[in-house]
Amino acid sequence: MKTVIAEIIASVFLIMSVMVGQERMKTESFDFIFEGNKLDGVLDLPALKEPESLVLIIQGYGRTNVVAGNWYNQLRAAFVQQGIACYIWDKPGCGKSEGVFDVNQSVQNSAREAIAAIQDLKRRNVHGSSKIELWGISRAGWICPLIIQAYPSIAFWISVSGTDDKENFGYLLETNLRIEGRSEEQTQRLMSEFYNGNNIFRKGGSFAEYQKATQNLRKDTFWLSVSGEQYTLEGYQRNQKKVIDEHHAFDEKTGLMIYVSGFRDILHSIHCPVLAIFGEKDANVDWRKTKTLYRETIGANKGARLTIRTFPSGNHNIMNCKTGGYHEHTEGSQPCDGYYDAIALWLRENQFGS
Repeated sequence: MKTVIAEIIASVFLIMSVMVGQERMKTESFDFIFEGNKLDGVLDLPALKEPESLVLIIQGYGRTNVVAGNWYNQLRAAFVQQGIACYIWDKPGCGKSEGVFDVNQSVQNSAREAIAAIQDLKRRNVHGSSKIELWGISRAGWICPLIIQAYPSIAFWISVSGTDDKENFGYLLETNLRIEGRSEEQTQRLMSEFYNGNNIFRKGGSFAEYQKATQNLRKDTFWLSVSGEQYTLEGYQRNQKKVIDEHHAFDEKTGLMIYVSGFRDILHSIHCPVLAIFGEKDANVDWRKTKTLYRETIGANKGARLTIRTFPSGNHNIMNCKTGGYHEHTEGSQPCDGYYDAIALWLRENQFGS
């Protein structure tokens, strides 16, 4: 009963704050240098008082249009209403950020990019930068722990649709094949071809072997829609050489790439409060596996405080949805009821912000 009352109070305060949000928040340009490129971002600050801390928004996979598109504006406003400054930027080669966008940028490099931002915020004595916090979605589930490993003083981490230790495409493919109407027999046959083809590719097998092992998969309409242009011999050999030369680690059972070596140990070493938020219809990331992983690592650490919230109607972006599928049209959808309230309540319960 107390939790219900607290959530109602949090909701009322958040609604009141949003009503006057623009009057209470000021936004400034802020850029920093990473690997010789100037990255363009925006810094949101409370208009009426000095912020008590500063949260970095760590984004997921793909290109960004943060500054021009005013991305995450509701989330940013929600933090500022709690007396927390907020910083977000466009990735290299996106928006007005210099450099070339690399869709395959490693999570380790993305973590170094965020650390460069932290260092510059601190060097320039930006208000709130003496106490840094993290909010991250999806792929940021790998990036944020690496940042915390480099900066153990990070005050909190809010993980949204976080990842386990392995690449998530196998889960995405299997879940969406079912959503797209494949029978269980068809799904299992296609997944078997996916894993067999993946093993041939990463172990140096020939293009002919790969084609033979994936005859049905390569014709499947959903596979064609998410895998992009089909491999040519030249493309297969070029990508295969790149993967082998980079010495990536793979899980022998599934053949999936392990993005962060020793990931369980890194999570277990986290000592700050963590709020993990999941959509129960997430068809991109296996949220159940991640939830279990967090409980076994962060949750087992007596120096950390782990809170988990799930939203039954939520997709990967915690938006209301019907299936959560890759092709579901979600334009105009609203965030799950209570999503921002849950963040605001957790911040207050853990004494962050005003």
